[in-house]
Amino acid sequence: MKNNASIAFSFMLLVGDFLALLGSFVAAYFIRVQLDPRPLAEQVAGSTYLKILIIVLPFYLLVFALLGLYNKDTYERRFAEIGRLLTGTVIGMLGIIAIDFATNQPIFPARLVPVYALGISIIFVIFSRAILRILRRLLFHRGVGVNNVLLIGGTAVTDELAGFIGNTGHSGFRIIGIFSGKRDIQNSKKARRFKDLDSALNSLKDVHTIIQTELYSDEINGKIIDTARENHIAYKFVPTNSNLYTGNNQIELFHNFPVIAVHQTALIGWGRIAKRLFDIFASIIGLAISLPIFLVVGIIIKATDPSGPIFYKHKRISRFGTSFYAHKLRSMYWKYSTGSKSDIEIFREMNREDLVQEWTKNQKIKKDPRVMRVGRFTRKTSIDELPQLWNVLKGELSLIGPRPVTKSELERYKKASSIFLSVKPGITGLWQVSGRNQISYEERIALDLYYVRHWSFLLDMKILYRTLLVMITGKGQ
Repeated sequence: MKNNASIAFSFMLLVGDFLALLGSFVAAYFIRVQLDPRPLAEQVAGSTYLKILIIVLPFYLLVFALLGLYNKDTYERRFAEIGRLLTGTVIGMLGIIAIDFATNQPIFPARLVPVYALGISIIFVIFSRAILRILRRLLFHRGVGVNNVLLIGGTAVTDELAGFIGNTGHSGFRIIGIFSGKRDIQNSKKARRFKDLDSALNSLKDVHTIIQTELYSDEINGKIIDTARENHIAYKFVPTNSNLYTGNNQIELFHNFPVIAVHQTALIGWGRIAKRLFDIFASIIGLAISLPIFLVVGIIIKATDPSGPIFYKHKRISRFGTSFYAHKLRSMYWKYSTGSKSDIEIFREMNREDLVQEWTKNQKIKKDPRVMRVGRFTRKTSIDELPQLWNVLKGELSLIGPRPVTKSELERYKKASSIFLSVKPGITGLWQVSGRNQISYEERIALDLYYVRHWSFLLDMKILYRTLLVMITGKGQ
């Protein structure tokens, strides 16, 4: 509250954006009017053009503000900021073009001017914000705009937090005091240590923020918050329960009581509905395209090993622990696919202890002798997975999701199995496009859990795009 550095930086971003946008429109005007010999659609004098820009550019800044580009939560996350900048520049340009059409006074002397301005403005705005960040870091190194912090709590999180914000030049925070009880905080040697809480709370002259990482009694917790409020100091509480850092958490009211709702996955609400609609649409299109592939591959499978069926089904686990049969184009010789013997039993009958060890470790075999030649091709290109589009249409699978596992494999997920089972498995997923057989089973589990906790429709589209590349190249990245 006492520190206005974030407000000052937001204002600097506002001014920087205005100058960057103004510069980009002027550059676009100069390129088209001065450097391009072709005739102009309208005669707009440079001075008139500049005056109009000064009037209409605040509309651009209003769009940026509505997109949260001057909020700390946005500009501290670069990827989120760039995404919103791209959105804002496009919306802002469309708005100015609409103003141009709606008024008698033309804004642009030629149609290429807004096109040039759009491209240049994206570059200029991103560049100007990068310069301002560098300037802010230089000021942090000199102690200007730094947020002084008092840490309260003696947990492992306190130590981690001290290490994270301890680099003042990078974080903009400076830890000037710590009360950690009996715990010795190693990551902040220069900060003053307080032996009791009262001493810490009575030394708040230069403190801008109190960060509490440990819950005490209601009386002590209330005392810390009241002290922060009375001294106009910002207060933050960091929960030490690591489960609160995963999935999708929301603060909401429950019968007028504020509660933190902890969801196992971000795939809830309208996102889940949108994903299902996309699955239905994509599976119908995919099945229609796949029918000729099924015919050709089916003939080759029957010619190679006529004793077995074209399609193979295997029992897998879906959302909430329900079972279903996943369909695939058969890739193994039928004598190995009947299920009468386990994989390990078959490998031992082959006298291949190396395969037993590989299967036990990864649940996969890179060069499986049970696989037909056509099966190697269908597996490498993922064509053998296409019949699972029928499972997607039925709602047993999703197009994109964690790898469908058997009941025995699920035991390797241990306590994380409940998180894994909160969404439907998918035909393709993050681990399939991140190395396939080149990564360990533990890494596959980690990638599956990451997907469940951080799902977004954009992530699905990225995985789908990379899946197409894998189908072409046969390799994940």
